[in-house]
Amino acid sequence: MKEDIKEILITEEELKEKVQELGKILTKDYKDKNPLVICVLRGAVMFLSDLLREIDTFVDMDFMAVSSYEGTNSSGVVNIVKDLTTNIEGRDVLIVEDILDTGRTLDYLMRILNQRHPKSMKICSLLIKKGREEIKVPVDYYGFYIPNEFVVGYGLDYDDKYRNLKYIGILKEEVYS
Repeated sequence: MKEDIKEILITEEELKEKVQELGKILTKDYKDKNPLVICVLRGAVMFLSDLLREIDTFVDMDFMAVSSYEGTNSSGVVNIVKDLTTNIEGRDVLIVEDILDTGRTLDYLMRILNQRHPKSMKICSLLIKKGREEIKVPVDYYGFYIPNEFVVGYGLDYDDKYRNLKYIGILKEEVYS
């Protein structure tokens, strides 16, 4: 598995430090608000798991699964695979996402969720890919800007593999081409 990685982009230690930093900020911003934290499955689950342990205030959580990828490219068509089980009307909502690529998925998600009348809605994305954004999406909290490379690890996958890497790495092109 590790032999398929061209380069380690973000180390395990860098991830831990950034998650702790984000947790402190979110604790301050959501103190006494009991936000609903929505994890966008499956890529963000490891990020969410670590992030929640760094937030020192009450939170509720729910999960959504959406898909817009075919292989290594965004297809542009977003489908809801699993919807929320929680009513978000009047709630402070924090969407936790693994990566902002073209912006289509998060834009679609925000439009759908805004129709459900949350009190507020903010986005926390672990990664923002430089130079790929087609739709401007307001990310309120983020971990790292990354180059336009296909990355895996820490929840991100290629063909359901590599999610369990403790770091984020650039996948060798010959693996997916």
